[in-house]
Amino acid sequence: MRAVVSRVSTAAVVVHGDTVGEIGPGLLSLVGVGRTDDEAAARALARKIHELRIFPTEDGARSAADLALPVLVVSQFTLYADTRKGRRPSWQDAAPGEVAEPLVGSVVDELRQRGCTVATGVFGARMQVSSVNEGPMTVLLET
Repeated sequence: MRAVVSRVSTAAVVVHGDTVGEIGPGLLSLVGVGRTDDEAAARALARKIHELRIFPTEDGARSAADLALPVLVVSQFTLYADTRKGRRPSWQDAAPGEVAEPLVGSVVDELRQRGCTVATGVFGARMQVSSVNEGPMTVLLET
């Protein structure tokens, strides 16, 4: 699994004109699922997202877990684009929707079990994602 994680002051997801997920200061996590991913990968990715120490404090860097900050999780199969040949991405490494949707749900469930407040997008929907990045600080996580 892959996630592009950004430290944000605000982030929101809109579907058909309705805001379906929104957070203040916290993390925006775009999550992609590969063909070989499983529940263990989803749990590991959730742990990495929650414990990623990218929030500066006077006594060092802290995580969303340390600071009780929310995470906005948005599914994004395009993280598995293969652009090595030509100009048209290949999606062959991305998991099909029926595999990916429950695994993205498992990331969300694991974050919630860890005590994290989680907002989400809508799997498979055409979403408008907005964010105000802080830093900017954006990292790629993989399991």
